[in-house]
Amino acid sequence: QVQLVESGGGLVEPGGSLRLSCAASGFTFDMYHMYWYRRAIGKERELVAAITNTGGTTDYADSVKGRFTISRDNAKSTVYLQMTSLKPEDTAVYYCNAGHRRTPWRTTGNYWGQGTQVTVSS
Repeated sequence: QVQLVESGGGLVEPGGSLRLSCAASGFTFDMYHMYWYRRAIGKERELVAAITNTGGTTDYADSVKGRFTISRDNAKSTVYLQMTSLKPEDTAVYYCNAGHRRTPWRTTGNYWGQGTQVTVSS
């Protein structure tokens, strides 16, 4: 049974930091590219960060470049999103997503987590 379980969300003040984790099980993690998406109220889903199955390549939305870092630990089947210099506009539900390495890069994968809420507010 495939599972993606996000954790690490919460309430943080502007300028603060959070680290999200997504623990995967039920599939061969190192054969999957991993993505972090977010959806804010009233907005469309946005691809925030992406990492290839080997971790060798990463990519980011312009809105988070220089502030967010995606990484993965294939031995632990976990992907991370380190978020710094958080802004109120980063407030959203953050989801991890897994796409097989044979699917085109930055294409939404089949597997989703349940999401974790990040709220940036003073």
